[in-house]
Amino acid sequence: MLDFRMETFLTVCQCMNFTRASEKLNITQPAVSQHIHFLEKHYNTKLFRYEGKKLKLTGAGEILRNASLTMMHDEISMQNQMQKTDEEEEIHFGATRTVGDVLMGRILERYLRRYPDAKICMIVDNTQELLRKLDEGIIDFALVEGFFQKNEYDHQKYSDENYIAVCAPDYTFNSDKITTDVSVENLFHERLLVREEGSGTREVLERCLDAQNFSIHDFDKVMEVGSLQTIKELTKAGCGITFLYETAVQDELKEGTLKRIPLKSFEISHEFNFIWRRGSIYADRYMEIFRRFSS
Repeated sequence: MLDFRMETFLTVCQCMNFTRASEKLNITQPAVSQHIHFLEKHYNTKLFRYEGKKLKLTGAGEILRNASLTMMHDEISMQNQMQKTDEEEEIHFGATRTVGDVLMGRILERYLRRYPDAKICMIVDNTQELLRKLDEGIIDFALVEGFFQKNEYDHQKYSDENYIAVCAPDYTFNSDKITTDVSVENLFHERLLVREEGSGTREVLERCLDAQNFSIHDFDKVMEVGSLQTIKELTKAGCGITFLYETAVQDELKEGTLKRIPLKSFEISHEFNFIWRRGSIYADRYMEIFRRFSS
């Protein structure tokens, strides 16, 4: 059971404001300050510092935050297990939309054939939301394609996946420079169909563009769509171009309803990872589930 002062600390970490933390906890601001002061005295170090008027975690504060989130997550998992001692173990996990739509059907089919009595709850959401749910103990682990802080989460690589640009087979480009070998900037006159902020699929594109001193906003038109399937349908209909993992469009590429846009200097491969809170006491259990998912 987390000490109430640790709960105060985590709330301040979440709000990065003592007043908002006090409102959320329904206690006074002096009480919040006292709790933080107690922890700083106990650990003999400063946990927060101010940069101008902005509250920031110190290095020690970041270490305590990561450890506390793991302890909170493990406590919630332990409570759930204690309440289900005489029942079949349940698996609560998350998957990003590409992983959920493309991979999890096959993975869970194999799993259920081997473990027909398994009780499974899978949440599908973008990477940032799954990380939040993982920190709050709503899920035990997640399969993600997006980026995450490796100092906060233990992880096992599930696969390496190619990331490509695609369009409809009869798509008419607005640039006359589209030939057999083009640069990404030659596509800036096209409508870009892209996932919402927080999506791992989008973040891969943003980081790649940033490495070449570009951004999503260099495209003349950008349309945000939260559904992977809708993006594929719009792309097949010639409504724009998109960037997706090859595994997400392998059927469409085989059928000829989508085609790959040949880009030079754009060979990207990214990991799909199985992650859980770093230092969790349930790490062996999560590793066993990973082995079952991978077999």
